[in-house]
Amino acid sequence: MMTRSQQGRTNRLTRPSIAIAAAVAVTAGVVAAAPDAKTAQPGPKLSLIAASASVTLDSWKEDPGVYLDLGTYLTSENGAFELKVTRKSYKDPVVAAQIIRDGKTTQTKALPAGLVKDFSGLPDFAQISVIDAAGKSVLEKTEAFCPNNASGRVRPDAPANSKYPQSCPVNPFTLGSVWGVENGWAANTYAGYYSQPVQLAAGTYTAKISVTKKYRDLFGIANKPQSVKMVVRERSWEEGEGVSASVAPPSAKTAAKSGHDAHAGHGAATSEHAGHGAAAPAAASGHAGHGAPARTDAPAAATTGAGSTFNVGHGPYPPAPPALPWALKKQATEKGALGRQGFSAAAVGDRAGQTDGSRQAPGVQPNAKRPAGKATVPDVPKPDLRSLPAYGITVSDGYEDVPGKDYLAFSANVWNAGPAKLVVDGFRSPGKELMDAYQYFYDADGKQVGYTPTGTMEWDPRPGHEHWHFTDFASYRLLKADQKETVRSGKEAFCLANTDAVDYTVKNANWHPDNTDLSTACGQENSISVREVLDVGSGDTYTQDLPGQSFDITDLPNGTYYIQVLANPENRLKETNHNNNSALRKVVLGGKKGARTVKVPAHHLVNAN
Repeated sequence: MMTRSQQGRTNRLTRPSIAIAAAVAVTAGVVAAAPDAKTAQPGPKLSLIAASASVTLDSWKEDPGVYLDLGTYLTSENGAFELKVTRKSYKDPVVAAQIIRDGKTTQTKALPAGLVKDFSGLPDFAQISVIDAAGKSVLEKTEAFCPNNASGRVRPDAPANSKYPQSCPVNPFTLGSVWGVENGWAANTYAGYYSQPVQLAAGTYTAKISVTKKYRDLFGIANKPQSVKMVVRERSWEEGEGVSASVAPPSAKTAAKSGHDAHAGHGAATSEHAGHGAAAPAAASGHAGHGAPARTDAPAAATTGAGSTFNVGHGPYPPAPPALPWALKKQATEKGALGRQGFSAAAVGDRAGQTDGSRQAPGVQPNAKRPAGKATVPDVPKPDLRSLPAYGITVSDGYEDVPGKDYLAFSANVWNAGPAKLVVDGFRSPGKELMDAYQYFYDADGKQVGYTPTGTMEWDPRPGHEHWHFTDFASYRLLKADQKETVRSGKEAFCLANTDAVDYTVKNANWHPDNTDLSTACGQENSISVREVLDVGSGDTYTQDLPGQSFDITDLPNGTYYIQVLANPENRLKETNHNNNSALRKVVLGGKKGARTVKVPAHHLVNAN
């Protein structure tokens, strides 16, 4: 059976576990404290290093442009580099603070207002200058830096694993994040999808990379630019043999339509289970079955290891991808590990237990048998389900599948603010079509101390799904201007997965959740039991290119409406708070039948449609 993720997988390079589990012998040394810092500052010593003296970058004829993955890293010594990034509400700006830990002492250093605008990283962190072989300057640009980007140890006695998350959130309604470079580790400064390609002819160049002055002054980083020889070679997808699909340009790799082109049977029924006819787009990545729009990996050479990280693929917002530490790639090349199909140590595509392109993320195992004894709801911490406002809002007609129809499509996320994770097990009696679902409760030590029945799970047999859905998890409604219901989506069944890091600053947030997409999370047709989990701090996004993610607006008059995302609509799940489950997003419909339009006003300070 193909899982939803496998149905929609892309050919992408996965990062081998050695990138984290083994020490990376980066050849560049770690520089001392910044000599140009005005005063000695507490906290870790940060340094910019280049792990290789030269790199080879590709410019594709089909999609010309060079992505500057130059193999530069920010190292952290004498302590971890940690930032806490938050906003009080969508009416408040995003603010950042540095967390400095010294033994049992913790300091919080507020960073300048306006330094960060969102949760994608530190803007204008790296300054890149490129000169050609004749010594002429051909490029000046800056790039953002996500401290959670691909990383590895720079010395063998560093912590074996990084405690920090493995990406910077990209959901426009993220509330809180933690960024960090572990002590004795280095994080790649390549901005990935946040980077724009540059136009450079084939040839040899020298790239000079430095940390911009405001960050050098702020964090006490030495002003020691790194120089890297850069060879640009022109490639073509038509080259054939020797070119891996994983390194093809975006235009060549995008093999499937995005958005509503996947909506076979879109308006045929009121239920998600009747109307989800088409498989997820073949080029979708990450949580593919939740409707990720067709998108490719960040363009990169065969040795880069760049691939999608765990919360990619759940809407129109791509991540900064991870990449292999350059010294590891160089070592692999010297040992002949790079074959004709690219980095041979990296498996292509998702598979069981390897679901996010960079790390192991197995689904958690359910109890071996259904619970016995009396059901109880003990007085222990419980989850707090909350909805994010809808985003990724578009309109379309029904195409050839349901001609004459107009649809309002959207992405939606329900997340868990904690302080306890949501754990739901399904158990099937032999021969029964539905599973009986139970919610479990745990004490502070993680011991199971209670359970309660909480509805059912049902098998969805359609291509692109083929897993068990937990029913009545959320509901979508389109409200009129007076906020009275006018249209309801039939989608109320979900396969739960931790697709988006919504707020990793809440109590008990898990920075490394399991089942971050669907490859192992939601069972097979012959499963006797299934466990679905929504961890603290994470949310589950279903994107706008699934038919259940839309409303039929064919006969609705133009005007103002609200998309309501409602978590736990029947209150079947036990929560700490049932009063914060609804989120509204204002939309204004216009146009004519067959050519409807939608305007999406900003939601307070969040201006993302």
